[in-house]
Amino acid sequence: MNQLFSLPTALCLPVSDIEALIQGQTVVALSGMFIRSGQRFGLYPTDNLLIPLSIQKYYRPNFLSNVQTTIKSVDSETFPIRAWASCEFCQILDKNTPLDLLSQLTIWTVETFEMIIQKQQNIFLAYLRVYHLAELGEIPFSPKIREKIGRFVSLSKTNCSQAKPVLTTQVFNQRKKQLENLEPPLYSELEDLQNALASIASTNTSAQKLENKIKMLLYGSTIEITNTLKPDMAWINTIIDLGNRSIREDEGKSNYQAGTDFENIVRKGLEFLGFTIDYSHKGGAGGLDLFCSQPYLLVGECKSGRTIPNDTAVQLLNLGTLRLKNKELINQSVKLIIGPGKPTTQLEDAAKVHNMAIINPETLEKLVKLQSNYPNSIDLFELKKYLKPGRSDEEIEKYVQKVEESIKLRSQIISVVKELSAQNNEKSFIVTEIRTHYNVNHNPKLTDELAHDFLVELSSPLTGYLGREKGNDWKSDRFYHLRDLKPSQE
Repeated sequence: MNQLFSLPTALCLPVSDIEALIQGQTVVALSGMFIRSGQRFGLYPTDNLLIPLSIQKYYRPNFLSNVQTTIKSVDSETFPIRAWASCEFCQILDKNTPLDLLSQLTIWTVETFEMIIQKQQNIFLAYLRVYHLAELGEIPFSPKIREKIGRFVSLSKTNCSQAKPVLTTQVFNQRKKQLENLEPPLYSELEDLQNALASIASTNTSAQKLENKIKMLLYGSTIEITNTLKPDMAWINTIIDLGNRSIREDEGKSNYQAGTDFENIVRKGLEFLGFTIDYSHKGGAGGLDLFCSQPYLLVGECKSGRTIPNDTAVQLLNLGTLRLKNKELINQSVKLIIGPGKPTTQLEDAAKVHNMAIINPETLEKLVKLQSNYPNSIDLFELKKYLKPGRSDEEIEKYVQKVEESIKLRSQIISVVKELSAQNNEKSFIVTEIRTHYNVNHNPKLTDELAHDFLVELSSPLTGYLGREKGNDWKSDRFYHLRDLKPSQE
């Protein structure tokens, strides 16, 4: 099934249409002619549209943000060939089709459909099963291609396979059925949110991550959406280094500067974990190094150097009390001391008496890396339970292992559903089938009830690793594979 083969032709489509097909945002293309079922061809992107309309009138408003981005990717000299398609069905529509509903289910406006009917009497709606190419290719630009929009052109030898479909068979068939029957969109509000996020995703990491998750849910793509934004995450690997810098040779910086750099990276790390940092407290002489107001109060001191001195506990209590102006609040707050050095025996004893947790930079870096690889995996309220009085590194290591085991279990459940799909003609499975297959090869052993809880979690809109078909009761719910659980930073 996944053997390589070559395609002699390609269908010319607007670059934005092809991008929508590759991301799973649509399963159809507008053709200038009827395409027979089973025909295979490459997807040739052009900077032209099927009819002479502005892009603002050609595409639905909530798709325009994607258009603005993809249209810029068309180079004046070459075009990238990224995917090929198999036509599963070609539907011929006329003026009697409810065009407003057709527009809601696709990326094009009612005006586009009306002009196509006016120009060629019918709309040729080609249902395309799209696959990523085994090798990306480029072809020279030709002005004549603009005239071939919606039609076929010759294609030089291009290696193709069915190894990487954009959508699973299950998801494609569901989307195809919905569009054929003109069933109303299920998640119109979520689509509006996704498109609103698209306008800021190119400059905002959080917006991009959320948008990609929504795309996974809405469009069921089996291939991870590549981040167009590449935030500099190298700082994560500097937490330990900045903590240790005052212990080794200082590379030309003063100890004061080394301490300031360490404070800054600690604040950045805590903020990345989800704490709300009050930046009016920036340490220095007589200042509180760390103050976090959400999700709970946290006050802290950063100490660089070979040892963490005796008076650190007194400093933290005094400065924390001055900031909160309430002894009861300081008692309720989490008190954190972080530094690369070894705490003195007196400090360790004082930390236990006053409920202060002491951790080293390695522990913070480990937490931040886990959060980076698996966004939102760190539960700050759960973490709070492991910030024990005295040295807390070993306790937090237990928490990290607990989270990693939890992720591993969920990843195994997802893999089981994927394995079942590969081994059977069925694409969705009931809880008992999944639980039985899981328990044969994995631990801990699960009951049907517990397995169902995990499956529902993994198929929720905010995760989208599995799909769910609700049954008459929880035992008859069916689940199918959408995407693997993989680290986001590898």
